[in-house]
This record gives sequence, structure tokens and C-alpha cells, in this order.
Amino acid sequence: MQFMEQRIVLHVDFDYFYAQCEEIRMPALKTKPVAVCMFSDRGGDSGAIATANYTAREFGVKSGLSIQSAKQKLKNRTDSTFLPADFEYYSDMSEKSMNIIKKFADVFEYIGRDEAYLDVSEKVEHDFVKAGHIAQQIKNEVREKTKLTCSVGISPNKLLSKIASGYKKPDGLTTITPDKISEFMETLNLGDIHGIGKKTVQKLAEEGIETISQARSLDIFILINMFGRKAGTYIYNAVRGIDDEPVKIRAPILQLSKITTLKEDSVDYTFLEKSLFELCEKLHTSILKENKMFRSIGISLTQTDLSGKTRSRMLRNPTLSLEELKKVSGQLLKEALEDQSILIRRLGVKVSELSDIEGQSNITSYF
Repeated sequence: MQFMEQRIVLHVDFDYFYAQCEEIRMPALKTKPVAVCMFSDRGGDSGAIATANYTAREFGVKSGLSIQSAKQKLKNRTDSTFLPADFEYYSDMSEKSMNIIKKFADVFEYIGRDEAYLDVSEKVEHDFVKAGHIAQQIKNEVREKTKLTCSVGISPNKLLSKIASGYKKPDGLTTITPDKISEFMETLNLGDIHGIGKKTVQKLAEEGIETISQARSLDIFILINMFGRKAGTYIYNAVRGIDDEPVKIRAPILQLSKITTLKEDSVDYTFLEKSLFELCEKLHTSILKENKMFRSIGISLTQTDLSGKTRSRMLRNPTLSLEELKKVSGQLLKEALEDQSILIRRLGVKVSELSDIEGQSNITSYF
């Protein structure tokens, strides 16, 4: 009877999301190594890789690698493609996909542009076979409507489902039923468990603990002694595949923006800058109210012929500084107005790549 009452959680994770979005927009990229880049303010090839497709990954190109190192690794592939990140487009693709996914859930938890948790326990009547059918439906409908592939993990909790979704990438579907948890855990390395970082693995290795089964043999008090009560308890449970954290509704705020129609059409920088800075102040109030920091700033101009122009910039670190918001949006305005002859009618400013001010409540912050 206990099996019937099992909680069933899905973790949906889009495969190499940014690069996959670019392949959908430009299908000719599918056979080429593709890296999506976050260029820094220094110009040239300064910056890092946001994500790479599987062809590029075969050459050792992955998230976080410097653009220069990535170009070096791909120097023999003349067809390799390095693209600037287009977060507005990725957010649109994400929104379309998430709207499809959330209707399958009893409870839907948005994690980021490319991942979400779903509690489907009631919907599938605590039946893992039915959960597998729902997961396949999600995959089919997302692919049919957006062309994106995603990997899905199914298990009794968030921890295991997240590991399972990464198990058979790309386009994977992995189910871990309660009777298979121990067996599944044995196939993993300690570092595969979300929340067990490099420092923790290192500290355990110093004590001669290098495998999941060795970690499972440790008494909870030894772990608490080594890592403190919160982290020690987490590790004790995690290596057993235990996680009681509920799937909780978290509505995504992908970006915040303000837009205005100007008192008069203009191309005068001083006049436009004044309006832009007023918008920045209003936007900044919204940012503080939402308790967010931002890492990307963008402006949009609508011309009198109703055509649009946008400029955006990724900052090196998240910030909540009004001064930074004004400085960067002012620079973007200056760039956008070069060779501008058509008058501007509407002006907008937005921030994206948002993160919570308190930082993630993620367990990794304890290690």
C-alpha cells in the first residue's frame, strides 16, 4: 500500500538549451560545432562559453570555458560557429515550452529557462508507468510545437529526478522506482549528487571515502561532525536517495521592463537620455520590489516608421545598482543612435538574467 502513496516527481531539462535554440533558428548549424558566447565588456574574444552543442563538446568545449580556449580547441574545425547569446529569443522559446509542460503538473516549479520540476503524484494516481506516459507526452508535445528536445527524470523526489534527467542525455527518459533507488545510487559518483560539490568530495576522499557505498557506511554523527548539522544531514540522506523537499510553485520572472512614448519624436541624445534615465529609475523601483539582481541590460527604440532597434549588454556580475543601470543603458543609447536619421517615438529599458538578492537557497552554498 505504501508504494501506491508514493510521491512522483518529474525533472524536465532541455538539452544544450541555448545552442539547441540556435540550431532551430538556423538548421544548417546542426552538423557543426556551435558555441553560444557571453562576451565581456573588454571586446574581442574576451568572455566565456554559455553552452555548446554536442559536436563542440566532443572537442572539450563546455560552459564556463573562455572563448579563446574554445576557439583553440576548435581550430581544426573550420565550420565551427561562435554566436553571441540572444537571451530574449531563448526566453521566448523557454516560455513557449514551459506553458506546454506546466499543464501536465499537479504542482509546477520553474527553476530556470531550461529546467523545471513537476509533481504529478495525483495526476498519475501514484503510478510510475502512467508517469512514464506523461513524460513521453511532454517530450512529444514540446518537440512538435517548438522543435526542442528535453530529457526527463522520474522518481519519488527532486534529488533523484534531477540526477535521472541527466542520465541519458540528449533526449533521455529515465525512471527510478522506489525499489531501484539503492541499485541506481551505486552507479553514481559522489560528485554526481546535486549539492555535493568538489570541496565535499575532496574532504571525504581525505577520510578514505570515495564511493557512494563507502559514504553510506558513515554514521550521521560523523558527517555532522565533518560538515555541520545542515550539510551533514543533507549528505547522509542524499547518498541514500532521500529528499523530502516539496515541489513548490515558483512563477518565473524572466525580465522586468519599462517603456514610454516620448513627449515628442526625437533623435537628440540629451533629450532621449533624460527620458531613458527616468525609465531606469522607475524600473529600478520594480527591481527592488521584486527582490532581484540583474545581469543583462537592454534598451529598445521604436522609430516613427514603427520599425524597432534593440541593444543589450551582459554585465560581468549580477548587480542591483541604479548607477550601473543608467551608465550601461546610456552607453547602449549612444551606440543605437549612431547614424540614426529616423526619429524615435518610443523608448524602453529592460533587465534580465535575474537572480534573487539573498542568493540561492541551494544546499551547494553550504559547501
